[in-house]
Amino acid sequence: MRTKNAKAITAAERAHMELVKLCPCSVCGRAAPSEAHHINQGDHFTTVALCQDCHTGSENGWHGRRTMWRIYKIDEVGALNETIRNVLLLLSTRGIR
Repeated sequence: MRTKNAKAITAAERAHMELVKLCPCSVCGRAAPSEAHHINQGDHFTTVALCQDCHTGSENGWHGRRTMWRIYKIDEVGALNETIRNVLLLLSTRGIR
């Protein structure tokens, strides 16, 4: 959901976020589909693939107590790097470069 003053999502941003959602969770590795967590609100290219528990779960989620994040010493940048690797792998398996 967009906030009232947010710019409309472009076709390229929407396509990128759909690829992110096809990736496994960048924290626990749970298979897709994932949710797209925005590192920088409104920047749709800095989204991280997270399962529901790692994204919004009350115990493990980024928007919760972040237990898994602390245990494995993961930060948003590390999770973003994992998501980028998975998006590139997904694109290469589809023959897109």
